[in-house]
Amino acid sequence: MTWFQALLLGIVQGLTEFLPVSSSAHLVLVPWVLGWDVEPEAAFVFDVLVQLGTLTAVVIYFWPDLVHMLRSTLRAAIARRWTGDAYLRLTWLVVLGTVPAVAAGLLLKPLVEAAFGSPTAVSLFLLVTAGLLAGAEKVGRRSKALESASWIDALWVGLAQAISIFPGISRSGSTIAAGLARGLQRPAAARFSFLLSIPVMIGAGLVAGLDLAALPDAAAYGPVVLVGFAAAAVVGYLSIRWLLTFVGRHSLTAFSIYCLAAGLAGLLLSWVRT
Repeated sequence: MTWFQALLLGIVQGLTEFLPVSSSAHLVLVPWVLGWDVEPEAAFVFDVLVQLGTLTAVVIYFWPDLVHMLRSTLRAAIARRWTGDAYLRLTWLVVLGTVPAVAAGLLLKPLVEAAFGSPTAVSLFLLVTAGLLAGAEKVGRRSKALESASWIDALWVGLAQAISIFPGISRSGSTIAAGLARGLQRPAAARFSFLLSIPVMIGAGLVAGLDLAALPDAAAYGPVVLVGFAAAAVVGYLSIRWLLTFVGRHSLTAFSIYCLAAGLAGLLLSWVRT
């Protein structure tokens, strides 16, 4: 992997991890479309590090919320009283919403790995994302604040996050769409989506880190791939900031159209290359 490839894919990861267009799809399709021949080991090392870059971005952006959530949880643990302020309640909602994704990751890992090797499958899943985003604009009253979200809302959004383990189904897109369908306000749905991504990204990073440590030459890719990490972190932070402002004023229709166009283009290119 070259410096340019690492930089470009880091920017792609930072943009698409939080915008509802599927980062996994773009990390599969961009090298494929450009005809890059990236060694599988280098690609694996890169994927691990850039995901840690976007994790860094979301943790930094939501640091105040995370600190409040941790403090509320520690106070509840010390007092042995598991009801309390809004931040403790938010913590419980994030925990509940994380369970379906963990279960899906354990049960569906072989299918997910197979999908990553198929640009055609990735393109089809992009069409699923387009449908989810379009459908979210047709249902839901979008009047509920995050503080008013119920455990059913959290579980519903968590189930949406579970299906996003397949490349092409946007994690942010599916969870924001699910939040809107449950009546959450646009900024509330986006905020919960981002907070919900943190434990999943940490878990995925730990699992991938163990696999990474087992590779004999992983360190050799470090200097180049760190460029991608830095690009993903910076661009990811800016993407979160921009999207939270955007969804407060606009619908998700533009992202739905983009996913539809990208998915159809991917299918067409797959057909041409066969």
